[in-house]
Amino acid sequence: MLDAALNARDEHGRQWSDARWGCYAFYDYDGEPIYVGQTNERLRARVRRHLTNQRTDAVAMRILDVFEVAEMELWPLWEFEDVAGKRHPDYAAAQQRLNAVEYTAYLKAIRESRFKAILNEKIPPVSPTIDLPTSGRFSLISDATRRERGHPDIRIARRAETISRLAAVAHERGEVSDGLRRVLVIQGVRLAYIAAVRLAYAEGRPPPDPSAIDVTGLVGSVLFEHEDNPGLFDANG
Repeated sequence: MLDAALNARDEHGRQWSDARWGCYAFYDYDGEPIYVGQTNERLRARVRRHLTNQRTDAVAMRILDVFEVAEMELWPLWEFEDVAGKRHPDYAAAQQRLNAVEYTAYLKAIRESRFKAILNEKIPPVSPTIDLPTSGRFSLISDATRRERGHPDIRIARRAETISRLAAVAHERGEVSDGLRRVLVIQGVRLAYIAAVRLAYAEGRPPPDPSAIDVTGLVGSVLFEHEDNPGLFDANG
């Protein structure tokens, strides 16, 4: 299904993933946005590296669990197809546009998230928000896979394993980024919520309100990196 998604064409006959410049987002089994990224080396190549061979930091460091990715969305920037390298006169403009698309897509993901937070280790650079270009959204798992892997107990176990591996990465690296520690908290929130939903179901109660967990209260703002905007934090952090 990943191959089918990468080979899908838009209304102009272009393959969505063939765009050199563009942004992408991944969603879990609940349609919850979990990761947003950008590339100027073709969407196809970047997405494949995330989802098939662990050759990206997000996957290798256990920040992004490929097992949880059920859908993806692509925002190609076709107007920059000829911009291939930093020496191109339009490179700076293309990068500025790419950053704006990524940050806008990131804010969109934050708004749509039940926790108001996603799993990016590095928050995209703060940029002016824009109208997002036309996107394509694709399912990456079959109904059979969704039934098999989507069972809450399987997802709880997998999420707990992901947190354990992420914590091990933090321990092994010794000196880790604030973003990685933030992701560890957000993964913990995701585990706590899905476990609470499962408990409520077992006891015959309505599922808990996601707002019962205040992510901002736990990790601070997820709209910018602390080091990028230190003046926006008070003396207590």
